Amino acid sequence: QVRLVESGGGLVQAGGSLRLSCAASGRTFSSYAMGWFRQAPGKEREFVAALSWSGTSTYYADSVKGRFTISRDNAKNTVYLQMNSLKPEDAAVYYCAADLWGLGSNELEKYERWGQGTQVAVSA
Repeated sequence: QVRLVESGGGLVQAGGSLRLSCAASGRTFSSYAMGWFRQAPGKEREFVAALSWSGTSTYYADSVKGRFTISRDNAKNTVYLQMNSLKPEDAAVYYCAADLWGLGSNELEKYERWGQGTQVAVSA
């Protein structure tokens, strides 16, 4: 059973940066792809970024491309989301998720395991 725990959320001013972390336990971390999604109040959960099991393939939503970077450290069983140039519209609960059988996807349904989420707030 894969368990995911996010951390690193908080309040930041517009233009600032945050780094989210997601620690995984259970099945061998290096064997599955990971993704980050977010959900703002009153909105559906949306794709942010994904990363293959090896870390060599990455995928980003257009809204964060060039500002966010997803990475992983398989030795630490952790995936990261570096968020720069944050905007008020980036405020949401951010979730990490595990795609246990695929190569990483922007489709929410492809992910079998989810963390509990971490709140990101961005002040104008």
